[in-house]
Amino acid sequence: MDDVKTAKTASPAISPLAGEPIKRADAEKLAGVLKAFADPARLRLLSLIQSAPNGEASVSDLTAPLGLSQPTVSHHLRILTEAGLLERDKRGVWAYYRLVPTAIAAIADLLTPPRKRP
Repeated sequence: MDDVKTAKTASPAISPLAGEPIKRADAEKLAGVLKAFADPARLRLLSLIQSAPNGEASVSDLTAPLGLSQPTVSHHLRILTEAGLLERDKRGVWAYYRLVPTAIAAIADLLTPPRKRP
């Protein structure tokens, strides 16, 4: 991985559903990640990338299925990468994106009430 970007938005350590009040800074971090999720094109991007044969895709792989322009797809990918949901791997002139499974799992865990966790 030549150029993997690190997440600028980290998930909070405590769930808003844990039975105790979430700190303001943690709420802001979680809201930033959830805002990245809260767009139909971004949800489709996550789905398309996860279902790709190698679990990764480039912008050129994603523009046609989404029906969006390359700059728009790149914008959404940047938001998902900055939220820590995707990793970016630069190979020559192409950048490939893949999900960060631990980030997705951490968000799911934060939103699962404690009594429903395994």
